[in-house]
Amino acid sequence: MTTVEKDKVATVHYRGTFAESGEEFDSSHGADPMAFLVGHGNMVPGFEQGLLGAAVGEEREFTLSPENAYGEKRDDAVVDISREEFPDDIELELGMVLMSESGPFRIVAITNEIVKCDFNHPLAGETLHFNVEIVEVRDASPEELEHGHVHGPDGHDH
Repeated sequence: MTTVEKDKVATVHYRGTFAESGEEFDSSHGADPMAFLVGHGNMVPGFEQGLLGAAVGEEREFTLSPENAYGEKRDDAVVDISREEFPDDIELELGMVLMSESGPFRIVAITNEIVKCDFNHPLAGETLHFNVEIVEVRDASPEELEHGHVHGPDGHDH
């Protein structure tokens, strides 16, 4: 029986909730299950750890502390950027998510001179609960192992 382990492709249905409130933040139900290459940094460490050894049809339930999920919120990830750095044709709004060379960020404050930007992951600092069902486990192809991620049924498009 094939189980979830390093260098395997695991396909799962999952439901993620905030441990404190039970509010759902993400789910694959109602969509295709999610496939990922185990042991290659494609998922937060605790998610993979919670699935190791699981077989097809098995369901796992686990809770991840921030350090095993998206980390703690970091004060140094909230920075002030001069308003002049933003294009004039973008109307900035609180809560807006934009992309930069450093990755996505959320606008948390705006003045005439400064835009306060939060580069923390939106789930940083949160304790997360997961319910996961293993749908499929297969060997990764040599190409997937070389690239470090799962390819679709028609190969890769990069």
